[in-house]
Amino acid sequence: MKRLVILGAGESGVGAALLGQQKGWSVFVSDRGTIEREHENELRNLGIQLESGQHSMDQILQADLIIKSPGIPSHVPVIAQARQAGIAIVSEIEFASRYTDAVLIAVTGSNGKTTTATWIYDILKTAGFDAALAGNIGFGFSRLLSLNDPKYIVLEVSSFQLEDIKSFHPHIAVITNITPDHLDRYNYDFSQYVAAKMKISANQTQKDFLIFDADDLATQEALKASPITVSQLPFSTNKVLNHGTYNQDNQIFFHSKKKPLMPISELKLEGQHNVKNAMAAATVANLLRVRKQFIRESLQNFHGVEHRMEQVLKINKVQYINDSKATNVNATYYALQSMKSPTVWIVGGLDKGNDYTELFPIVFEKVKAIVCLGVDNKKIVESFGSIVKVISDTQCMTEAVRMAYQFAEPGDSVLLSPACASFDLFEDYEDRGRQFKDAVRQL
Repeated sequence: MKRLVILGAGESGVGAALLGQQKGWSVFVSDRGTIEREHENELRNLGIQLESGQHSMDQILQADLIIKSPGIPSHVPVIAQARQAGIAIVSEIEFASRYTDAVLIAVTGSNGKTTTATWIYDILKTAGFDAALAGNIGFGFSRLLSLNDPKYIVLEVSSFQLEDIKSFHPHIAVITNITPDHLDRYNYDFSQYVAAKMKISANQTQKDFLIFDADDLATQEALKASPITVSQLPFSTNKVLNHGTYNQDNQIFFHSKKKPLMPISELKLEGQHNVKNAMAAATVANLLRVRKQFIRESLQNFHGVEHRMEQVLKINKVQYINDSKATNVNATYYALQSMKSPTVWIVGGLDKGNDYTELFPIVFEKVKAIVCLGVDNKKIVESFGSIVKVISDTQCMTEAVRMAYQFAEPGDSVLLSPACASFDLFEDYEDRGRQFKDAVRQL
């Protein structure tokens, strides 16, 4: 029996253990940190070997194959030793993809990938397709396959998950955009981050499709420099395309159709970024020959995802908005751009090498007060101190929300859009978003 070693016992690692066991592997799970009790119980109940608080190299180096958690960088000693021993190392999405014949639709990007992937899934379900949503959202890919093998699988995939693919091969790949993010992982070299994102198309052929934002400069440049032969379908909100999906006279058009799909004004989700997300999702659906009525129905009714421009409550005529999923500068730019009222902006967290200069004009235009929420807010204060007169410093969500409440006046909005990772004060962006909503409800 071949031995499968899984490094990391998060959702993807546990899912890989379940699928590996089902497929006849001898499985060993090793996590250097603490394993969540729910995950530990799940593994033990299935008789899967595991350890926590350490990596036992004598056990790990017996592997025929290693699956690396997306959160583990490639340069750490355990990975270096395994590579030196000649052991193959793959990502969880690579492992799972070897056990399905489903049509794979994979979505990546610095921003918009969760919304776009969920929207594609919503269109397919609206049209009655046998489809599932997995990857970096909800179920991990492997866990999904341990339970079910649908005909169509929509995957949200991150650059971390793409780093260790070998033959992972989506029939349709979507790159929503590429802007600086996670630069601390990539030696503060944007080109390394771009290269990781572009791996989504590395194994595609001319029979496959790559959907991308024709207005996104980094994606355009990466495609020009890439040897990939995949069929390309761009989308654009700024120009009419001979080939792709575009906006003309505020209507969405597919290149092959003389009649528009629908007016942009009928989209349920507001904001220029959501027009792009809608175009990407609609392009996928059109490729899969979904009837136009089902595409329109989803685009008109889709409410979005939690923690992304989520309207929480209106208190004393002040709207509170949870955009905790905005973990980079570009995501926050789009959030601020969509604001139609004076805004009290809650920002901060674990900085990943942020350059805030692109936010200066939009902050000057939209923001009346800033509430910093992080362990170290010095960079934010220094960046925006000359632009916004009112800036406060907090390290607690309840205090941040109360301070925003004091700054806001009737007709204003309070926006949590951190532009940073959450790990300095919170478990993850979801924990941060939930704490924001709880604090608002307690006002």
